Amino acid sequence: MEIERKYLVKTLPEHLEDFPSRLIEQGYLSTAPVVRVRKDGEEYYLTYKSKGLMVREEYNLPLTKESYDHLLKKADGNILTKTRYRIPLSKDLTAELDVFQGVFQGLYLVEVEFSDEGAADRFTPPSWFGREVTFSGEYQNSRLSLLSPDAIPRF
Repeated sequence: MEIERKYLVKTLPEHLEDFPSRLIEQGYLSTAPVVRVRKDGEEYYLTYKSKGLMVREEYNLPLTKESYDHLLKKADGNILTKTRYRIPLSKDLTAELDVFQGVFQGLYLVEVEFSDEGAADRFTPPSWFGREVTFSGEYQNSRLSLLSPDAIPRF
């Protein structure tokens, strides 16, 4: 079960380069249901996500690099590339800040994962977080992957 809230980013945190980061590349084989392939550093996954916005099922299966490369060629739409920074917010919470490259250059999204819905409901975002987009779904990566180049919002 994945429980997370997602926000646009108002301003990037200072000293971003001091936080751990990794490069992520992903493509979508299906968006209903969501079936994604992802390269996360040197690890490769096939992911299934159920319907939902703040709460949904998520299953990850490991892939080999060869399987990932083969499946990525079958992905529909845009291949998303981003650098993900892990920024501690408290002893229990970490912000995962995605700085997009490629066709989404200039898009910054941040997600925070929670252990339960109550914790998610009680969360107060820090000042550098912008507008919450959890419940609109408009910034789900699977939706972004389907945008045509002329419909990609400029940030």
